[in-house]
Formats: sequence, structure tokens, C-alpha cells
Amino acid sequence: MTVPSQMTAVEISEPGGPEVLRAATRDVPVPGHGQILIRVAYAGVNRPDALQRAGSYAPPPGASDLPGLECSGHVAALGPGVSQWAPGDAVCALLPGGGYAEYVVTPAAHALPVPDGMAMDAAACLPETYFTVWTNVFLRGGLQAGERFLVHGGSSGIGTTAIQLANRFGARVFTTAGSDDKCAACLGLGAERAINYRDEDFVEVLRAEGGANLILDMVGGSYIPRNIKALADEGRLVQIAFLSGPKVELNFAPVMMRRLTITGSTLRPQSDLAKARIAGDLRDRVWPLLQSGAVAPVMDSEFPLADAAGAHARLESSDHIGKIVLKVA
Repeated sequence: MTVPSQMTAVEISEPGGPEVLRAATRDVPVPGHGQILIRVAYAGVNRPDALQRAGSYAPPPGASDLPGLECSGHVAALGPGVSQWAPGDAVCALLPGGGYAEYVVTPAAHALPVPDGMAMDAAACLPETYFTVWTNVFLRGGLQAGERFLVHGGSSGIGTTAIQLANRFGARVFTTAGSDDKCAACLGLGAERAINYRDEDFVEVLRAEGGANLILDMVGGSYIPRNIKALADEGRLVQIAFLSGPKVELNFAPVMMRRLTITGSTLRPQSDLAKARIAGDLRDRVWPLLQSGAVAPVMDSEFPLADAAGAHARLESSDHIGKIVLKVA
């Protein structure tokens, strides 16, 4: 595969709203030891991209300053020490950054094969959400079959993924969403109960069921003490984002008396080795489900790379159901 010296990318011209995303010409990156160069077909659009654009989520040291944490595409070149991939292989990959571009580099161990029969636009929806859900729901959260699981934001990329995987692994799935249409979509993915938070109190619903054994939350703020109330004894709360803010006053007495666990994580700062281990788990435990069609990414919309601003506006409107992608190639 012939690799050009320069490429089109979308960069953040300054911190701000979607309008600060601008097309630019950049040098094509060169894969280092253990890395692959991917010719990007589609790039996933995620909340961390919008946070980075707004100036509140800086890339880790050594990462590209371009947004974009996942993509699908074809291997264009191999760095030294890479033997598990060959040029031309169809892959989807977790990225340290740089996905809003025609070419991107990432550790070879963070790439996974595009499931048989899956379109490249759908494959671009997999890495960020599946890495995040597997880590936080199953590894950190320890979800078991038969447990009651509550995921907030059920119509988001994370939510639609968590509902399907938790259901497939035998949990009873509850979720919250902000409209009847979104709730209906969640029920169609396998949720036992979808709670329209504008009409019902999720605390009351879960308490009536005996409490949630595990809650996955990306809202934060006032949801944190309510999550504590909604948990069953010995329940676990896993926090992965703070759409409503990270600070709240919290009475820890119930945490002690009911033996609750509060934990959380972010994916991007974790080590390359940690992400490689997650990729290995996904290949063994989840990729067969994707191959068989038992689970699948839920897609909301597609925008051309040149209209990354429109994709961000769609993301921040919260009107979407599932994932948003940028068509690059």
C-alpha cells in the first residue's frame, strides 16, 4: 500500500464549541516500535472528543493533539516488532488520539479484526465503547448473571453497548433515558425496564426491585447520592464520567453500613499493556458475539470528515441514539 507524505485531518484550532474544528494538512505519522499505521475509513465520535475540543481534556503525553479515539480502516504500514498484522488487514482500533485524519498510528495490540460481514462504519463504533464497557461493567464492576444492573444514559453509545452485553451475559438490565423513543430503543436492545427520568424516579424503581447490584454512571452530580440510595446492600457504583459535574456532598454512612463499593476509571490514561489486555479479553469473550450477530453496534448518524463540527453538534444535542461516525476515506 502506497502511503503519501501528507494527509487531511481535522484539528482543534482553539478551545471552544464545534465551530473550532478545522480541516488542516498534516504529515502522515510514522509507526514506531510495536505500532501500526492505519488508513482510516471511519472515525468514531465520542464525548471525550468534545471535552478535548472544549479545552477540558488534554491528550496524555506523547499522544496526537488531534481528536479521535477509535477508528476502522486498513493497515497501511507496520512498525518494527509487529508481526500479528499485515498491510491491507481490515481492523478497528482504540487510539491514543488522532482519529480525525486520513492516517493514524496506534499500538498493534490495541487493534482488533473487523468482525466478518460487518461494515466499516459499524466497526468504527466498537473500540471506545466496548473497551469501556468491558473494563467497567465486567472487570471492575464484576457483573454476574442474575444480578440487577442499572446503566444511566441507555441510548448513548456506552448505554446501548452495556445493555446488550449485560443482557447477553445473563444480568437483569435497567436503564434510564430522556424520552419515550429512547426508552423504547433500550427495551429493544434487551433492557427489562427503561425509565424515562423525566417521568419516573429511578431510585424508587430500583428500590422496589430490591436495589441495583451494579450501577454504571456517566452523569455524576446529583445522581451520585441517588445512586447510593438505589444500590442494594453490597452493591457497586462505577463512575466513568461527570456530565453534571464531579463534586457533590455525600453522606458516607450508608456506604459503610450497607457495605457499598464506589469505584471508577477512565480509559485513555491507562497503560498500553492494560489496554492490550482488554483487547485480548474482547477478542476471546465478545468478538464471537459480534461475529454471530448476538450483539451489534447501534448507529445514529454519519458525517463527512469535513463536517466534524456537525457531528459534535449532534453529539452535544443529546438527541442521538447510539454512535456517531465520521466518514474519512
